[in-house]
Amino acid sequence: METILDNIDKKILLHLEQDSSISNLELSKAVGPSPSACLSRTKNLVKSGIIRQFALVLDEKKLGFAVTAFITVTLSPYNKETISHFINKVVELPFILECYTLAGSKDHLLKAVAPNMETYKEQVIDNLVAIPGISSMETNIVVDTQKRKFAIPLL
Repeated sequence: METILDNIDKKILLHLEQDSSISNLELSKAVGPSPSACLSRTKNLVKSGIIRQFALVLDEKKLGFAVTAFITVTLSPYNKETISHFINKVVELPFILECYTLAGSKDHLLKAVAPNMETYKEQVIDNLVAIPGISSMETNIVVDTQKRKFAIPLL
């Protein structure tokens, strides 16, 4: 079910998307309502699940993760048990940052990071190929990133 947001809620979300560490007082000054009303609205956005978490966006390269890869995976047999087992194993792998279930020729898309190619092979590829049910994998290594946004276009 889609939630209807008014303009104040959208402004709160836009400001929090830009800087989730903004104080409630600063947020209320930027958005309009009183600090207590602003805090109440923010709490309601969290409670409703629109705000899933407040997080930092880290620069993986500056933290020593030189390799970023997108991996497409095809499972066989493609059934509930194989899918569930695959997802349960993938969420345990710390170098896998994201996992998406796809519609199309591939079943899943994974985003992985590693400090170097050797670690990528040992920690990502070797762990993935050990998961039963994977019939094929294709890796695409990121050479450069031109755009990386997390903000949802609300207005």
